Amino acid sequence: MTLKPWREIAIPHEDVLKGTFQQAEFAADITRVQARTATAEYQDPALFFRRTFITEGMSLLLDSVVRRLNGQGGDPVIQLQTAFGGGKTHTMLAVLHLSAGEAPARDLEGIPAILDKAGVQDLPMATVVVLDGNQLAPNQPRKVEGHEIRTLWGELAWQLGKAEGYALIAESDRAGTSPGKDVLADLIRKYAPCVILVDELVAYIRQFEPGKTLAGGTYDSNLSFIQALTEALKAVPNALMLASLPESEREAGSDRGVAALKTLEHYFGRVQAIWKPVGTEEAFEIVRRRLFAEIRDRSAADEVCRAFADLYVQHGGDLPSETQEGQYLARMQSAYPIHPEYFERLYKDWSSLPSFQRTRGVLKLMAKVIHRLWQDGNQDLLLMPGSTPLYDATVRAEMLNYLPPGWDPVLERDVDGDRSEPVDIEQREPKFGSIQACRRTARSIFLGSAPTSVNQMTQGLETERILLGCLQPGQAPYVYRDALSRLETRLTYLNKGNGRWWLDVRPNLRREMEDRKRRFKDDEDVIPAIRETLQRVIGGGPLDATHIFTPSIDIPDDWALRLVVLPPRATHARTGGSQAISAALALLRNRGEQPRQKQNRLVFLAAETDQLGHLMDTMRTLLAWKSIVIDVRDNRITLDNLQAKQAEQNGNQVQEAAYRLVKETYRWLLTPFQQAQAGGGVGEIEWESLPLNPAAQNMTKEIEGVLQDNELVISEWAPIHLNRLLKAWFWKNAEPDCSAADLWQKSCNYLYFPRLRKSTVVQNAIAAGAASRDFFGLAYGKEAGEYRGFTFGKNTTPMMDSLLLVEPDHAAAYQAQLDAVQAAAISATPPGTTLPTPGTPGVGPSQTPPVSATPASKPKHFYATVELDPVKASLQFSNIVNEVVELFTAAPGTRVRIKVDIDVLSNTGFEDGTVRAAKENTKTLKFDSSEFE
Repeated sequence: MTLKPWREIAIPHEDVLKGTFQQAEFAADITRVQARTATAEYQDPALFFRRTFITEGMSLLLDSVVRRLNGQGGDPVIQLQTAFGGGKTHTMLAVLHLSAGEAPARDLEGIPAILDKAGVQDLPMATVVVLDGNQLAPNQPRKVEGHEIRTLWGELAWQLGKAEGYALIAESDRAGTSPGKDVLADLIRKYAPCVILVDELVAYIRQFEPGKTLAGGTYDSNLSFIQALTEALKAVPNALMLASLPESEREAGSDRGVAALKTLEHYFGRVQAIWKPVGTEEAFEIVRRRLFAEIRDRSAADEVCRAFADLYVQHGGDLPSETQEGQYLARMQSAYPIHPEYFERLYKDWSSLPSFQRTRGVLKLMAKVIHRLWQDGNQDLLLMPGSTPLYDATVRAEMLNYLPPGWDPVLERDVDGDRSEPVDIEQREPKFGSIQACRRTARSIFLGSAPTSVNQMTQGLETERILLGCLQPGQAPYVYRDALSRLETRLTYLNKGNGRWWLDVRPNLRREMEDRKRRFKDDEDVIPAIRETLQRVIGGGPLDATHIFTPSIDIPDDWALRLVVLPPRATHARTGGSQAISAALALLRNRGEQPRQKQNRLVFLAAETDQLGHLMDTMRTLLAWKSIVIDVRDNRITLDNLQAKQAEQNGNQVQEAAYRLVKETYRWLLTPFQQAQAGGGVGEIEWESLPLNPAAQNMTKEIEGVLQDNELVISEWAPIHLNRLLKAWFWKNAEPDCSAADLWQKSCNYLYFPRLRKSTVVQNAIAAGAASRDFFGLAYGKEAGEYRGFTFGKNTTPMMDSLLLVEPDHAAAYQAQLDAVQAAAISATPPGTTLPTPGTPGVGPSQTPPVSATPASKPKHFYATVELDPVKASLQFSNIVNEVVELFTAAPGTRVRIKVDIDVLSNTGFEDGTVRAAKENTKTLKFDSSEFE
């Protein structure tokens, strides 16, 4: 079943859709309602109750009001004490409309059930008095119908009975002294049933200075009036008072406000019933009723909620524990189309801000959010923290209005908008852009971290709660986790610590890192860092030697097989021009200013064109983090412990990313080759370009595997392939034999020959084919047309030094001649005489071997001396071991000794430090002898 987005199910009210709502419309003003100047949603009783969700607390309060007005009990004094924006005034309006009788109670949605529960058929029309502390002025009497009303008790009397009622307390009003409780009881009883609504009482009383008399009386007289009024109401069974008080001292304002609050709480505490009308869960329905006209398809809405619940069960390990409870589905259905997490963030986090008025603030914000998303055709299944359109100037201004200065650049750079970092990442990486993963993640973090204090111990959101604010059915959590990781490396104001993420107006270490990145130069800093990383990734390399960004003069022209890593700017792409091939060709043709002879001993590794920029930037980032860590360690900069730890962690993370990126970037193996042409000669140099698998764990093994699998480097060679090469290039022009060493050397020189790993590959191929007469014959020299040490079709261990490979037909003919000579010699030799083996020196097809001939002995001792360049001695000695020493160490029964002679002559004499170091080092390295003279 295809799930429907919220916009196809939940229809907002017309004023929300059109954006014609006004901020003041969300602020219930009881005085305007009494004066009949409020908007229809507050002024019209029927409309008011259609848009009002009667919470459990409000239902109990209205039940008490109904009973009280009918003289059936109920509370005489009710104190509404909730947090700023918690619904106090809205509750008073409900009592006003219920009591005033402008519409039949049975026509007010939700009220009949309350009447039935109280056993009341109908309500008497009550006189409603509104005492609004924000409307009345303590030192500015109100003139009405020829009377000057000064005090709260004067206002009470006038609203109850006009001039007649006012006359009962006129003297007290003029004197500014509180009437007694009996006078107030008589006044209230005369005009009962009545309801007295007192709003913002603390705001009124805190304007009186102790010891100073105003038109409205004194500080003490007003407190005395409240005390007397609460006592008087107990004596009138069908009269009651609702008074709102701030929940906290912060909302009370000044010191006088706090003092007034504490005194009023004491007076009310003697007779009051305290009601807290709005709970967080009930606020879901309050907001929904005010913002949405209808839920068009309840079953479709439930289907969406069930899909979310199933998603949360499927990915339980990635999300908060409460999502695994069955009641979370009920919460989503209750809050639909707004996700419960949205309410959690607004009611718990944003309501902690001094100026954010809980339900009223949520209504104002969500109205603007819904209007913008509706206009933009938003297709989210639910309205979630990740849906918040912070790119919209109106929504952004609404949220910034509650925050301290400095948040605007945070939103513009790190959260949302055309020029923000999340948008840039999404444009570069489709897996994020397809679901706006980076923007949704950043919005969710902002919504959950912006209101918190910088000193808060649990600042920020856990990863699982961020995912809860973003993830929708059909999406995978890992995409948002990846987005978080990418944001961590890019955002300036994003912080992470103790498993939580938060945005802050203070730049994080990333700003310092970004500033430092600009210090590093490509040639002096970045390219050497890439070289170092490559050295760690490639290690010893798959071949005899590895040269990373090495000039041509420093790449030896010898028998060793070498991997040449081309400089970063010499990049390669599968399509389009390749700077790598041009650079490799220059290295292939010349060593410095001299032509390179052994061209078939070089294999090249090049960077991917599209990845190079990312690698260079990552290397600058790595260098920047390393410099910060070093400066912290050396006390050149001061960071707190968390920041210092973050710098080290970020450096380690970027280092790991650099290892990965090097493999992703240096992924092209380039090998040169030439094709033999049919008419003779060879073609131009061509290039085989093969990609490496960047996911391979070991880059060295990956290079070696690609080279071998594609036969670009041959480590094992079959005799038949050797035979074909010999036929094509050596056994021609009446030359029936060739030197094995010459074949090896030419394979190192010419690109149209196979690229052999070592000389032992030739040696092993010869050994494998020696027993067969299909491939070649073997000899160890040739004199006057006759072969020394000739064998054909016999197992042997060949020695490469002077070995000849003889064309098989010619070898067969030669072997036949030898066999004939041997047969003739046998027939002419007396019994008991030992004959030499055919093929030994001096024994050929044209000779009759002497009877006393002695078999030739093989050489048994080899020695050589070579002088090394002191600067290049390490590389030269390595080549000597590979190409000479290994020939002997591989043969059984051979003992090899290597001696090193060092002869140093100085014209000026050696310094004491040099003499001392030389003696200590030669002793440590266990030299047999070392002397100075």
